[in-house]
Amino acid sequence: MNHSPLESVILFHIGIIPISRTVVTTWGLMAAMTVASWIVTRKFRVDAGGWQAMIETVVLGIEEQIAALLNRDAAPFLPMLGTLFIFLVVANLCGIVPGVSAPTASIETPAALAAIVFLSVHYYGVRIQGLGAYLRGYLRPNPIMLPFNILSELTRSFSLAMRLFGNIMSGELIVAIVLALAGLLVPIPFMAFGILVGLVQAYIFSVLAAVYIGGGIGAIEK
Repeated sequence: MNHSPLESVILFHIGIIPISRTVVTTWGLMAAMTVASWIVTRKFRVDAGGWQAMIETVVLGIEEQIAALLNRDAAPFLPMLGTLFIFLVVANLCGIVPGVSAPTASIETPAALAAIVFLSVHYYGVRIQGLGAYLRGYLRPNPIMLPFNILSELTRSFSLAMRLFGNIMSGELIVAIVLALAGLLVPIPFMAFGILVGLVQAYIFSVLAAVYIGGGIGAIEK
């Protein structure tokens, strides 16, 4: 039976709460990433070498990118934005595993991630600017702009979710169609393109999240 990309496949219920296949896949990814992080980092040493040097290079690269975007120390933002980027890379690319569908190809995951970014903007904005200064930012450049600034916050979060969902879902759909029509080997170039799209979308989503947070803390003009 074919399901719409907007339809959630419910596997079971916890009480009255339905648990979809996407949620279970996300839980599995979170558990796997947590265990992998513990295994990889438990033997870190001061004199880095091998995997440790590679991981530290990736973390430093993410930190430098955040610092360049926000024009300030990246340390307060690294846990959120770094984790977001790494999760998106894994979530976007897990669809190449047979029998696994990327959770970002279902609307609820991009929507949840966009909601996290939306809340993070306000959290960091209030934390760094203070509540009064942050709220006054919605009155700039003129108090009449208040409803438009609020609407802008909502619409950009919606577009953030839909951009990620649309690109990942369409990539999986194309590979599935070509696989059904042409056999096993022909979709390989499409799968390679899907990997590239997944990496690019993870980067774009994370950069936009950093830009929105930068606007919230006053580091970037809204």
